[in-house]
Amino acid sequence: MVAQDIIIRPIITEKSMLGAAEKKYTFEVAKKANKIEIAKAVEEIFGVKVAKVNTLNVRGKLRRQGRNQGYTRSWKKAYVTLTQDSKEIEFFEGMM
Repeated sequence: MVAQDIIIRPIITEKSMLGAAEKKYTFEVAKKANKIEIAKAVEEIFGVKVAKVNTLNVRGKLRRQGRNQGYTRSWKKAYVTLTQDSKEIEFFEGMM
């Protein structure tokens, strides 16, 4: 897999922005990607050093519209922590 296929998009929420101040960033990643692949992809794309990666699978939620109902898609979330001597990711700096 290519690095751009592993990192799908950054997660921009109030909670993730608070973590960005401590060099903890949140991304939506490919469901089949493991922690090592995610760490290498973040280092390659953003040019930073990754200390650790935590992942979790987000289950789809039940949604209804009238009589019809279905589930939103399931996806994988990764919390990436950078090393103390690493530079910060510029993309998140503009959001704060």
